Amino acid sequence: MSRAQAESVIKNIIREIAQECAGKGQAVSETLVAFMVKAVVLDPANEFNVDRTLTKDDVQKLIRLCVERLLDSRSPALDTVKMQVYFDMNYTTRADFLEEHRRVLESRLLPVIREITDSRARTREELESLYRKIVSAVLLRSGLGSPTDIAVVREATAALQSVFPQTELGTFMTLTKREKERQLTELTMIVTGIRLFNKECGKGGEGIDDLPAILNEAVPATTQSVDEEIQGTLNCTYKYTALIEEMHRRNIKEGLSLQLLKEAHINTRQHETFLRIILNDIISCAHQVELLENQLGTRMEQLQATVQSKTAVPTAQVYPQFIHLAQLWSSFQDEMVLLSVLSNILASLEPFTRGHKEQLSDELISPYLEGLTIKTDEQRTKETTDQRVNPKDYKVEQYDWLFADTTKNFSRLQLQYRGFCAYTLGNYDRLLLPGNPEIGVMRFREHYYAFSSKEAAYEFAENPPEYIALVAEAAKKSPELIQLLELHTQFSTVTPYSQTRDAGKMIEKPITKCDSGSQTDTHILESNIVKTYAWNEWELRRKAIKLANLRTKVTHAMQTNGSNMRRDNETQVYLPKEQDTQTKQDNYSNVSKPQVFLHGLRGGGTSIPTVFRKVDLTVDVSEPPIVSEFLVPVPKKK
Repeated sequence: MSRAQAESVIKNIIREIAQECAGKGQAVSETLVAFMVKAVVLDPANEFNVDRTLTKDDVQKLIRLCVERLLDSRSPALDTVKMQVYFDMNYTTRADFLEEHRRVLESRLLPVIREITDSRARTREELESLYRKIVSAVLLRSGLGSPTDIAVVREATAALQSVFPQTELGTFMTLTKREKERQLTELTMIVTGIRLFNKECGKGGEGIDDLPAILNEAVPATTQSVDEEIQGTLNCTYKYTALIEEMHRRNIKEGLSLQLLKEAHINTRQHETFLRIILNDIISCAHQVELLENQLGTRMEQLQATVQSKTAVPTAQVYPQFIHLAQLWSSFQDEMVLLSVLSNILASLEPFTRGHKEQLSDELISPYLEGLTIKTDEQRTKETTDQRVNPKDYKVEQYDWLFADTTKNFSRLQLQYRGFCAYTLGNYDRLLLPGNPEIGVMRFREHYYAFSSKEAAYEFAENPPEYIALVAEAAKKSPELIQLLELHTQFSTVTPYSQTRDAGKMIEKPITKCDSGSQTDTHILESNIVKTYAWNEWELRRKAIKLANLRTKVTHAMQTNGSNMRRDNETQVYLPKEQDTQTKQDNYSNVSKPQVFLHGLRGGGTSIPTVFRKVDLTVDVSEPPIVSEFLVPVPKKK
């Protein structure tokens, strides 16, 4: 089966699964369905062979298993997958968030801008209407007040008239469309700066919110909300971890479901990871707001010093400051948008954690926690801080061990499994304990592994491939670990959700190649290079035929007017200096132009001599013309 046919079959399977789920009242996205198909195929318990073509029975079995998993509303594993899909499809970098926001804003303003740039106003009423549209466009782009508020419109109109009076509309109409758009953008920034400065001076500012004050309240409140959410998630994680360790240590198979506990444990770890990503963005937002506040205060002071009590200020001094002030305010608006987006994502993640909280409520698990010591991640790290791997130990001497005091940029090492202990992941079947790099980081096959204890490091070092294989098998049982532990390189058929927007392209191998180049000296000694050398016998044969043909040819050459002396010439000279002289009196003289007329050259014949006259017409007014006569002999007949 070709790749195109395989993708077509996969698309049909995904479409059929989505339709069956929709028919049973559960709407699912194609991305979620695509990942579920991969998860079912990877699970060894389902006995799918990826090396052969699926039969009709295999397809029906695959569809049935996928629908069952997608409709399981009490599965923490499914909640984790949904959480991963949602976060990966809705979260992006700070720059991408802001770029998308600006793109949406420009698309909404496009009809208003097009009306202005395409206007052909001629009459007075049409020009007044055009000016009102410009005021509305300035207000909409700046975001300072509503265009339907009369007080806001009056203030914006007054600010615009001080910069761009209605008498300038004639010049504006003669500009090209691109120049009109550029001027509208510049006018928006200047008017925004003027209104902000007036608000600072207490002379205006209708409809302008105090964004710095709002952000100073919103950022700490959002940070506190995220911190509380993280703490609640960690409390659940610590309880599940203690229960899983106790059940493994005592080999308990009654009471709570170990599978349910592990799925809930993975869900909380994934939720914690996403919350910390959001928290880091909010902290960056707080730093940015603080920086912008300092710049805004400095700019206001500079404007006050420039304007002071002057009645008129040169535009070259004040306009750039107004533009910079508008740019600072636009940055405040960006921070508001970013904070709003992060808050929405934070609220949207919470429903994906309700499943395990309802099934493993405090009333249910409290009896099982009696007598157990619930340790936090900080306590586990503190207990193992004094432990350190001995590189000279015979068990681990064959591997490289890295430590903070002997390795540069130790904190920037890309740890495998997102820093979780590689030993407990394999030995305790999906137990996620944070590794402590202070114990020592093992480098094995260009990968870096951290461990939760010294004993775990020694056990893993006994046979690293075995534990790596155990982690891979665990990921097949719980495919949500592939995203959490970043195992995409180990599973070529599973790619990050953001790269699978096209649901048909599922079987994608990771890109492991890169462009590289090297340069070497081919021939060190130039004198030894034979330019005419050829090793290929066909090349020698071609040269021989060419020489044989040349023996019967004649060389021709020609030159045309177009090719004669055809070359590029350039000269550079210094232009003569402009010099003027001045005299006391202007005078001139008129000299007669020499003129001579030859008369009598025609006429005569064989017997009559030809007589011509040379008449000098250059005569003075006081003298008669001079006429000279010449006798021309008649040629004799032979």
